[in-house]
Amino acid sequence: MTDARRWGKTAIGLVLTGVMLFPVYWMVNVSFTRDQDMRKSPPSWFPADGTLEGYRAALDQQLPYLGISLLVGLGTVALTLLVATPAAYSLAKLRPRGGGTLSFVLLVAQMIPGIIMAMGFYAIFLNVGMLNTILGLIVADSTLAVPFAVLILTTFMSGIPAELMQAARVDGAGTVRTFWSIVVPVSRNSLITVSLFAFLWAWSDFVFASTLDQGGDHQPITLGIYHYIGNNNQQWNAIMATAVIASIPTAVLLVIAQRYVAAGVTAGAVKS
Repeated sequence: MTDARRWGKTAIGLVLTGVMLFPVYWMVNVSFTRDQDMRKSPPSWFPADGTLEGYRAALDQQLPYLGISLLVGLGTVALTLLVATPAAYSLAKLRPRGGGTLSFVLLVAQMIPGIIMAMGFYAIFLNVGMLNTILGLIVADSTLAVPFAVLILTTFMSGIPAELMQAARVDGAGTVRTFWSIVVPVSRNSLITVSLFAFLWAWSDFVFASTLDQGGDHQPITLGIYHYIGNNNQQWNAIMATAVIASIPTAVLLVIAQRYVAAGVTAGAVKS
């Protein structure tokens, strides 16, 4: 009975996984399908007479958008780490006055709808000349990542043994030296976790991009796909090929960093 239940649960899990992944499979299938086979009835479940025309068109037209998204994603990661890492260290180990209030404010900040923040940024960027710029998108996307990063890193850094910090001070290390030489290396898993999430948020952002860079020359891939669908509703293999190409970087990052993410998310959850 135990084995039967185990196999039953496994079968249910596989079915549910297949249902959730089917849209991804269909996206890949359509990306290789020829235009003349697109409206076949019944549809082809496998691209037997596949074509790469969709991918050629996607790379020719969408490559600049992919480059902008890469720049914005990497810039968001750098700014997030630059702000969140010392802030988390201060909240976790230096215990400043008002630290609890600040942590609560960061928690509340994650509940603010993105469109409200986007309108606020629009008014600010309009006055300071940062509309339609890569830097503007990096700053806006970082506002989503920084609160999450500070909370995750604070939780982990709070669990760093006090004896380790004291040993560094005995050896003559000051606050800054202890931070760079002890806290940052020990926090590797959590830093990778927040970096990954910051990159994913920036890579998939549409609200900030459509509000702050709608008419600019530095538009990310989300706007590229949006405009491509709006201007071309016939060449669906190219549209789906664009979606596949845009999904590859995030999928590769998730596969590479999955063990660090699992360790980083759960870090500090259990006290010894």
